[in-house]
Parts: sequence; C-alpha cells; structure tokens
Amino acid sequence: NRVFEQADDAVYMRLQLDRLERPAHPGVAFQLVRKLLAFNTSAAQRDRVEVVLLSRNDPVSGLRVFNSAKHHGTPIERGVFTRGRAPFQYLHALQANLFLSAEPDDVRAALHAGYPAAQVYPESARASEAHPDEVRIAFDGDAVLFSDEAERVFQNEGLPAFQRHEASKAALPLPPGPFKPLLEALHRLQRASSDGSTPMRLRTALVTARSAPAHERAIRTLMHWNITVDEAMFLGGLDKGPFLREFQPDFFFDDQAGHVQSAARHVPSGQVHAEVTRKP
Repeated sequence: NRVFEQADDAVYMRLQLDRLERPAHPGVAFQLVRKLLAFNTSAAQRDRVEVVLLSRNDPVSGLRVFNSAKHHGTPIERGVFTRGRAPFQYLHALQANLFLSAEPDDVRAALHAGYPAAQVYPESARASEAHPDEVRIAFDGDAVLFSDEAERVFQNEGLPAFQRHEASKAALPLPPGPFKPLLEALHRLQRASSDGSTPMRLRTALVTARSAPAHERAIRTLMHWNITVDEAMFLGGLDKGPFLREFQPDFFFDDQAGHVQSAARHVPSGQVHAEVTRKP
C-alpha cells in the first residue's frame, strides 16, 4: 500500500506481479468477511451473503488479491478493479449494503450516494478469536444508525439542551442514519439463520454516548423500525474503547474520529464520515 501511495502505478504493478504467488496478509476486515461468508453453508443458502472486491487496484493486482483470498479460504468470486479511479459508482449495480475502504474520499462519495460506508483504520487492533461461531458488529447511534438531528443539538447548544430535546421527543422516532440499511440487512440475516441451519450466529450492539433520559428515544426508534439489537450500552460520555474491548466485535462503526481512534486500539474500527450526510 505504501508503494501504491508513493510511486507510480507501473512500479506498483511490477511489485504485485513479482508477488503474484505470495499471499497478502489478512487485513483489518478479514475476520468480518470470513465470518459473514460462513452464512453461505449450502447450495440453497449460498447467496445469503456476498462479498465483492471493489478496488482502485489494477487487474494484475486484483489477481493477487483473488489468489490471496483463495489461499486464506475466503470464497470471494466477484471483483471490480479500476486502476486508480474511484470505484464507488459500481455500488448501485452491486446493490451493496456496505462499502469499506481506506480511501476517505471514496467513503464520502459512497455515503453521499446513499450507501452505508466507512473508512477502515488499517492500524486497528485485529478482531478477537474468542467467538469463532458468532459475527459481532457494534454501531454508534447518532449520525450512524440514526440521523444527526440530536447530535447537532448537542454540538450547537450543549448537553443540557440535548437532554431536554431528547426527553421531549422520546416518543418520536429518530430519522434513519446512513447505516440503517446495513442494520436492516443484518436483522434479516439474523432471522434467516435463527433456525440453526448454519453454525454461524450474529450479535449486534448499540454503543452510544447517550445516557438517560436520552436513551429512551434511541430504544423506541429501534422498536419503531421493528429491529432489535442484542446489547445496548448507554455510556454517557465514557470512553467507548474499554467497553468494546469486552464486547469484542469483529467491527465497530462510529462517526467521531476520536471515538474511532480510541476503539481502534482494541477492535477493528471504521469511521462514518457524517459530515457528508449531515443536513443543514
């Protein structure tokens, strides 16, 4: 990746060609991908989850990526390689529920187009191996699962005004945020696999800086959506990192850079660039 960023693409292509038969090391999102693909346990269920490689790499480099995926036992069949051009425009054709990239501009473009997307922090801690038969995914609330309506009140007017605002609107569902479609897709996957037909399970968590009384609106919003999460942590401003370390997610999504940096010391993490979806 350093060669890709610092040299011309011809140098990068030669490097990848020289390493064509040398598998690349698993990245931050590898365990998330591997576990999600494990939901495809039979011919009848093979389309429950699909992972597509969508990359600025050239096709030669893409061949090494496919070879690496095969080496690590990760059955990825499709890929789009754009040799330096932004690849996000293919998300519509792929009907994507999630786009992960280390390129912040591509993430912003995907979010602007209405797709759940996050900037992966490559320096994140790797996922725990303590739950081999369970995918664990954690989400922030405001500006991620929910809109940033309430967060704007907090940023502009402070915590007391935020608490009053949320208490007064406790029964009014929050508008959806950029990651509601992903949560819905995971909820469908969770229900489809609840019959025990696959050894893989799914566990979700809401990890938010909200606290009482603002917790009520968040819970009621999920109820209104007919979506349940398995765990909810209303931390009232406490550092999320130690709590995520205990939950041990395969990935965590948050819009605040500070929260992502804290979380990345413990778990795989990505930033949702909320400024793209923020309404004036």
